[in-house]
Amino acid sequence: MLVIIGFIVVTGSILGGYVLHHGNLAVLYQPTEYIIIGGAAVGALIVGSSPKVLKDILKSFKKLLGGGGASKKTYMELLGMLYNLFSKIRKEGVLAVEADIEDPKKSKFFAEYPNIMKNHHAMEFILDNLRVFVIGIDPMELEEMMDMEIETHHEEALQAPTAITGVGDALPGFGIVAAVLGIVITMGKMSEGPEAIGRSVAAALVGTFLGILLAYGYVGPIATNLTGKVAEEAKIYEAIKVAIVSFAKDMPPQMAVEAARRVLFSNVKPSFSELEESVRKKKKKK
Repeated sequence: MLVIIGFIVVTGSILGGYVLHHGNLAVLYQPTEYIIIGGAAVGALIVGSSPKVLKDILKSFKKLLGGGGASKKTYMELLGMLYNLFSKIRKEGVLAVEADIEDPKKSKFFAEYPNIMKNHHAMEFILDNLRVFVIGIDPMELEEMMDMEIETHHEEALQAPTAITGVGDALPGFGIVAAVLGIVITMGKMSEGPEAIGRSVAAALVGTFLGILLAYGYVGPIATNLTGKVAEEAKIYEAIKVAIVSFAKDMPPQMAVEAARRVLFSNVKPSFSELEESVRKKKKKK
């Protein structure tokens, strides 16, 4: 919703100020300029991106109107799940959770955490690293493996915003290209008089205006927004890593999830008492 409001403010401010300054909106309607700039931008994006990145770009636009990462409720569920999982391992040993880890869809334990199960990537990250933990590995080596996986995931997730940023950076240049082509056309109208030349120059300058506006008013902010969402989405992996590594270093379950809680952004981070209350309620149900 904020993205739509932002676009309305950008468009309204620029066009409103233009009209108040006695500008003629009809002059800005130059379809050929739009075709040159828009077509060049799309073409450059296709040339500079792999098929996978192009698909990711299309998918990423759905994120603009939604949230970036997991909600506070989801993080509460995640930390509670990890706490109960670690507690079960402490009491019954690692073999007690082996069946749950190998086939989570049939697991009664994981069935209690539907929001986490829906996040397939996060769930896969948890299960893969728990399998390594069950087999047996030095905590430092486990942390290094998880860091490499998070870094790879982050690098992959940033490919779409980076490609969009590249297009945004190129748009002012495409605007200049459109303007130059307009001037070339204008030079061919020198014999038609000042009025025709004026209209042609105005049309050419619309290309420069459009390229700069699209770059800094729309495409650039979209890329920045998506980059921020990538950072928010990565937090769930960081929290999982901190919890599992802390537990692998023999931290008590409650302290392991507390360490994970502290890496979360403030807008989704449950308080210490909220997490403690959530865990207590879960215990009572059992």
